[in-house]
Amino acid sequence: MLAGVLEVSETQVREVMVPRSQMVVIDIEQAFDEILALIVESGHSRFPVIGEDRDEILGILLAKDLLRYFGTGATQDVAVRKLLRPASVIPESKRLKALLKEFRASHNHMAIVVDEYGGVAGLLTIEDVLEEIVGEIDDEHDQEEAEFIRADGDRNGKPSFAVRALTRVEDFNDYFECELADEEYDTIGGLVMHELGRLPRRGEKLQFGGFEFAVIKADKRRIDALQVQRLDK
Repeated sequence: MLAGVLEVSETQVREVMVPRSQMVVIDIEQAFDEILALIVESGHSRFPVIGEDRDEILGILLAKDLLRYFGTGATQDVAVRKLLRPASVIPESKRLKALLKEFRASHNHMAIVVDEYGGVAGLLTIEDVLEEIVGEIDDEHDQEEAEFIRADGDRNGKPSFAVRALTRVEDFNDYFECELADEEYDTIGGLVMHELGRLPRRGEKLQFGGFEFAVIKADKRRIDALQVQRLDK
């Protein structure tokens, strides 16, 4: 156990961060109702707020800071910019042990990860760091993952589905009325790794069998969850 903790403590942020493409962000120009819908849909408690693009991080919005105005009748007058907390910015090369100490000292729970050119590469939360050290931490939102396949709204104008990597290929085929091969691999996670030729990282996407598969949850040992969309015929 101790050896595992020491190994994780030397892990760099880039290896476990939520990649830029998977970040849930709020645009500073979004209306209150749009932001509220995003908060409810994502289930997150903290959101990077961006300006003109994802490289311009204006600050961090805590859901509780905004939700206190819900139902007061003053939502149209809420100035999101005034509610922002400072964003903690860290390099990709920072190690998890150092980041955890920083989280504890600053009481921040989220950090924005930047690459060598200063562009936003992703983000990391204190929960992500702790899960790497002590294992998976379940919360009320993780309970939804008990379903192997569930509808996950629309993305880019097309239906999206959250699929657990342990979903059996035959169950996937039954759900989507398709015919992915299940002779060599029993699970969708195994099939995705076979198609890619290695263990994917979070944020990676690949297309095969008429679907696009995006890895939304994974560690060094396995894929845990995928986001799936049908490809246009």
